[in-house]
Amino acid sequence: MPEPVTTLPAELSLFGRAEEAFALLETFLEVARPRIGSAVLDPVLLALPDEMTDDRAVVQELIGAIDNEPPPKRRLLTTTERGYDLDDEQARWDFTRLAYCSPLATVWSAGRSTTYFEAVRASATYWLPESLKAQYFDAITAKGWAIPADWLSAVAKTPKPWWRRF
Repeated sequence: MPEPVTTLPAELSLFGRAEEAFALLETFLEVARPRIGSAVLDPVLLALPDEMTDDRAVVQELIGAIDNEPPPKRRLLTTTERGYDLDDEQARWDFTRLAYCSPLATVWSAGRSTTYFEAVRASATYWLPESLKAQYFDAITAKGWAIPADWLSAVAKTPKPWWRRF
């Protein structure tokens, strides 16, 4: 039987400061690293969300550097992906800020069978198996961050079998 999964909203507007959302995503990437296969985002049309404050100038420089690279080749009906090495601390930092600037950013499990995190501009969601959620919440607490109240009350649901999802 598949492990229950909890859906956690992570839009920038849910936090007092966007930097809280970034800290929670950075913590997630650290905790979930053994389970993560890839963290990718679409680098085309990156735009700073209004909620971003402290890191605004630095992230704008990152966006400018990406915009100055040769344009990636796009195929019909697919997004262009830019991958990030999550073992590299700077790459993790870059991904957490740029995820909320991208038309689509995703953190996948190994083999891309499960999406753990997805951001579309300032809107984002986590989908966490119960065992990973417990580790994640422990890490958030250990770092001194507050777990959003609606995350604490979120109920895990057992995913439907693949043949019943359609």
